[in-house]
Amino acid sequence: MTSLDPGQDARRGGRLRWHRTHPLAFDAVVAGCVFAAILVGAVAELHRPNGPRFDRELSPTTLVLAALACIPLVARRRFPRTVLAAAGVLTIAQLVGQTSAPRAPVVAAAVVALFTLAAHTDRPTTWRLGALTVVVLTAAAMLCGPRPWYAQENLAIFAWTGMAAAAGDAVRSRRAYIDAIRERAERAERTREEEAGRRVAEERMRIARELHDVVAHHIALVNVQAGVASHVMDSRPDQAKQALAHVREASRSALDELRATVGLLRQSDDPTAPTEPAPGLGVLDQLIDGFTRAGLPVDLEAPQTPQGLPASVDLTAYRVVQEALTNVHKHAGAGARATVRIVRTEATLTVTVLDDGAGRPAVPHRRSGPGAREAGAARQESGGGHGLIGMRERVHALRGTVVTEPRAAGGFQVRVTLPLHTARTGESTT
Repeated sequence: MTSLDPGQDARRGGRLRWHRTHPLAFDAVVAGCVFAAILVGAVAELHRPNGPRFDRELSPTTLVLAALACIPLVARRRFPRTVLAAAGVLTIAQLVGQTSAPRAPVVAAAVVALFTLAAHTDRPTTWRLGALTVVVLTAAAMLCGPRPWYAQENLAIFAWTGMAAAAGDAVRSRRAYIDAIRERAERAERTREEEAGRRVAEERMRIARELHDVVAHHIALVNVQAGVASHVMDSRPDQAKQALAHVREASRSALDELRATVGLLRQSDDPTAPTEPAPGLGVLDQLIDGFTRAGLPVDLEAPQTPQGLPASVDLTAYRVVQEALTNVHKHAGAGARATVRIVRTEATLTVTVLDDGAGRPAVPHRRSGPGAREAGAARQESGGGHGLIGMRERVHALRGTVVTEPRAAGGFQVRVTLPLHTARTGESTT
């Protein structure tokens, strides 16, 4: 019957583990029990026709030897070798000094000490000291006793000491096995927690990239169009109205994409979760049209819209074009012109975004060192943003490559190559 009181179960468990929480007191109780067993064995005559009788005389020598052999057992866990040596020496003294039969079982103290040694040391020590103890005590009993060497009492000493060493070694092995299982369980728990933390960090980074790609593009367009509207409000109201219309359209698109991105964090049974698909190269014309209306002419060089792309590649290619054109619009200056070139082969999809740098002086091109690429990256992230960092993280997650560097003829280029087979394999396995 299972107890319904947790406090009662805890108290019962505490009582069962009393020998672990109070080892010194437990060893004192064991020493007292062994001492009592030696005294009972010294005065008992077991082999009588009418049953055992306790009519043998207890000599002072037996009492002293038993006390001296049992007192060290209190410290048997802290000093197992010393306690075994003391118990063995006193046992030999009793075997050699007491030649009359039957003898007092002082060897019981050595048996307990040998068990403790085997349970709290390693196996080589157990085999070495255990074999020595068994041989020495058995030889002393056989050589110094009045009975024949093969007497039952002498063989009992051999059996009890051997069993003590074997039992102690078994206890030590079981304890080591339980400790190993506990350690593996704790390691598995730590690994599980670390894996959960890693996945949370990756998800947070993915959401941060997605939010940056959605917000930065539209807010940049809103900022430019709002500036245009403010500048021409008094002189050309019609153009100001057109700019404000572009602001309204860009802000609406930003809200829609932001709502779709945040909706990914909702529960699966939320009825307001978005159902629109993620953007891809199929809506690239709308993206380019938005930049064109914002004052950045964009030429698209793609024979046809790529079909059958993996969803991850399609979304990454769209975000690359969006981020690169946003950087051109923000940093290339007025009068710049951009070109988007998409080339697909059987194995890869290459997306290239170029600008002519007409709005500001071109960064000197140095192909032989890493300074050119860092200078171009600094130009596109001069505002302290994370656009190129997020772009690289997206592409590297698909095992693609990113090249960002100034052009020899002026301007800047972003070239991304995405493998198609790796993306399909990854999506099929997830």
